[in-house]
Amino acid sequence: MRLIGLAVVLAFNLLAPLAVEAQQAGRLPRVAFLTGGPTGTGTTFFDALREGLQELGWKDGLNIALEHRVVESEQIPKVAAELVHAQVDTIVLTATSIRPARPVTASVPVVFVIADDPVSAGFVSSVARPGGRMTGLTSLNVDLDAKRLEILKMALPSVARVGVLSTPLDPTSPERIAVAERGARTLGLQLSVFEVASADRLPGVFEQASRARVEALMVLGSPRLLTYQVRIVELAAKARLPVISAWREFPKAGGLISYGTNVSAMFRRAARYVDRILKGAKPADLPVEQAATFELVINSKTAKALGLTIPQTLLLRADQVIE
Repeated sequence: MRLIGLAVVLAFNLLAPLAVEAQQAGRLPRVAFLTGGPTGTGTTFFDALREGLQELGWKDGLNIALEHRVVESEQIPKVAAELVHAQVDTIVLTATSIRPARPVTASVPVVFVIADDPVSAGFVSSVARPGGRMTGLTSLNVDLDAKRLEILKMALPSVARVGVLSTPLDPTSPERIAVAERGARTLGLQLSVFEVASADRLPGVFEQASRARVEALMVLGSPRLLTYQVRIVELAAKARLPVISAWREFPKAGGLISYGTNVSAMFRRAARYVDRILKGAKPADLPVEQAATFELVINSKTAKALGLTIPQTLLLRADQVIE
């Protein structure tokens, strides 16, 4: 009982200064989650952030106020400015919102969860000491597209023509395509690049892929394409086309393979940054976390539906095989 009492006292002492400050300000600490995309985008990741905060003692509506804002890309600067004007305490930005929101969020602590290299993108001065008002987590996703082609070739040894799904909405797309093309040359693959700017254009892309007689499709790791994944799964099943993507949510929805970071886990970890900032830490002093592990997920049920046999060697390497 004494240990329990001590734990309660310690927890109270840690949160007491923040609680007093919040009471003096007449409001709860406010944290806004801002992402770009269609309605419903990022709900899973917002939930992961909220769960991470709950694990650290932050309860939405009790000692913290959380906001989930989803807007189309062109509206992000306006909404970000509104959040700054409303004096939110921290803004969590995603890969689809950081670039357009950055110019208007310089006065507010920002935690990002992104796929870019934040140093080369100019978001932070260095990984170890970000400087400024931004810090967070990065998956360095651009460099993984060549690896995804390698995995696709391992899964389908006879494949020769691969379609690559890209989007002009991602400023890193040219770099991603260049990485994929270098990987394709090494593997002896012929690539056809298909651009899509909105989900309603996906059926036309799959028709183009059919005319190009591609044997498989790779979805580039552009975060905006994550918002199209359910529709991609539907069209891939209809076209009987094996697809690999960056996100584990893809094979969970019925796609074939994914290879990349666990994005939901990254948002749960982002809660630690929010927690430290609300307790007084400066983003400039919080090192950016770089992804060190990547997950391979294979949907064997989808493979069977497509009449494919995934090599046992690859199945044994998978972090998860969905039956």
